[in-house]
Amino acid sequence: MSGLAPLVGHEVERRALARAHAAGVLPPALLFHGAPGIGKQRLALWLGQLLLCDHPSSEGPCGACKACGLCRRIEHPDLHWFFPLPRPKGTSSDRLGDALEDARAGELEARRADPWYTSATAELVGIFLAHAQVIRRLAASRPAMARRQIFIVGDAELLVSQEASPEAANALLKLLEEPSAHTTMIVTSSEPEALLPTIRSRLSGFRLRPLPIETVAQLLVEVRGLPQDRAGLVARLAEGSIGTALAFVTADGEAGPYEEARASARDWLEAACSPDRASRYEAGLTQSPAGARGGFSVTLRFFILWLRDLAAVANGAEELVLNTDGLHRLRHLAARCPGAASGSAAAVQDAEAALQQTQWNVNPQLVVVTLLRTIAGRLADGHAPGPAGLAPRPA
Repeated sequence: MSGLAPLVGHEVERRALARAHAAGVLPPALLFHGAPGIGKQRLALWLGQLLLCDHPSSEGPCGACKACGLCRRIEHPDLHWFFPLPRPKGTSSDRLGDALEDARAGELEARRADPWYTSATAELVGIFLAHAQVIRRLAASRPAMARRQIFIVGDAELLVSQEASPEAANALLKLLEEPSAHTTMIVTSSEPEALLPTIRSRLSGFRLRPLPIETVAQLLVEVRGLPQDRAGLVARLAEGSIGTALAFVTADGEAGPYEEARASARDWLEAACSPDRASRYEAGLTQSPAGARGGFSVTLRFFILWLRDLAAVANGAEELVLNTDGLHRLRHLAARCPGAASGSAAAVQDAEAALQQTQWNVNPQLVVVTLLRTIAGRLADGHAPGPAGLAPRPA
């Protein structure tokens, strides 16, 4: 099989969108928002297929016409899919647009070749001004084959990453302010509050919910060949997100980038619970001093899960633990840390504050060392003097 994987779940949203299209009341600019990896961009591509289908119905695209086949293979000339990419190294500003289009073409080819492709990367990614300009230029042209063009902008919260300025977001805003009669814009975001308010106000929002854990587990059994118990563990850790679950295990069964991040986060918890201060400095030094918004933020999210699990164990609520394969170790750490029951809630807040800091240009090494030092105090006696000494927010 090549091309897009089947769309899993979101049946209610599909029916609502298909019926709105059939009735001629579908908004021309939409925002799909919800947790990372739950299928927002896949639903957007399904809607794009519906809008380009030769024989659509109130249930969805026909799936049999030429347009549907082109959309499933991500080859329809009027279906334009944009998503965050690393900035090509050694590329001058005047060549950035061409370099990004080359990179996007390569990424699309990888997604055609593997329907369950995951693009988890530790590199800093964004949707740059040069790509927003490409979108505007395409939108100004006539459709190549259909009666309209569809533009999908995935993870649009990263529009603001253009060298710490909102230039890319402002370029997209101009397109939303002056929409063409033959274009539909579908924006997806896991952090809609990070979008410019002027962009959000021009989009009709659809909030997508995570998929049932059982659905994600069954998919892992079928797609990755995982045993049922392992699939269930990963599905719980992924909290109903197919994209997150697939990043735990590679296609050949090896540990994926998210499993590696979870292991690193577990090591942080061990360091925070250790009486050896040097272990916390060692944990910090294992981090790159750059790339806070890449793999470092993923590790922080798993660290928050481990802290919540420690709180559950320390407070006698082991049925709430997600990292069930680490339950024996969590019991040991809870016994070692006298302040775990009373201090874990504040420790989670510290970690969440650190995660918030990753959207700015902070030093991950400094964040880890100061965070683990503060949390060590909370877990030792239930509190720590003063707030966590995280890197200050840039002015």
